[in-house]
Amino acid sequence: MAKTQLNVRVDEDTARAARERALARGMSVNRYIEELVKQDAGELGHTFVEAAADFMKQYESVFAEEFGPEREGSRPVREGSHPVREGRH
Repeated sequence: MAKTQLNVRVDEDTARAARERALARGMSVNRYIEELVKQDAGELGHTFVEAAADFMKQYESVFAEEFGPEREGSRPVREGSHPVREGRH
């Protein structure tokens, strides 16, 4: 994969910490920063999925009441038609 150069300005303490941590891990500062960004991006995605799962768990009964019991897949709705729900007209 082609690499893009990215210049970042940080204070001296942050630069020192980055160099020390990269050295301790046996990698370049560039690689260290790249790994941190990849890890952070992965955590954000994981956090989103966890939050979505928590939301669905919290509101499961509301969805079941509105859309019926759990079912596999969904039925296609024909254009111009409206699904009829039992008990509602």
